[in-house]
Amino acid sequence: MRRRPAAVGYLRRDVSGARQQWDEVLIRSLAQRFGYDLAKTVVFSAETDDPVERLAKVARRLSSEVVIVPSTAHFGGDVPGELVQVCDVITVAPEYTYARRPDPPYAEDARGPRPA
Repeated sequence: MRRRPAAVGYLRRDVSGARQQWDEVLIRSLAQRFGYDLAKTVVFSAETDDPVERLAKVARRLSSEVVIVPSTAHFGGDVPGELVQVCDVITVAPEYTYARRPDPPYAEDARGPRPA
């Protein structure tokens, strides 16, 4: 069992280019500074099929609380909403957290019971 919440790092090789090692250092540093256990860093290329879904599967499998990414450029400019439904996303530059939104109180009453 982990003592600290898990994090997954993510970057695209084609976006980082020659800075890839530095981007990985930035991800590790931010994870450590925020108190996360960096469980894995996922590196995809521009040719990777369905990178957001694959990244979300890794985050779920590792019970990750957060994905840390150098910048939104690694997602093509915008943080994918479907990933933020799985875990928080933190960008290194600018440093920003895209947080999951909890269901409002009594949301079940408005939508009916949730499926198990």
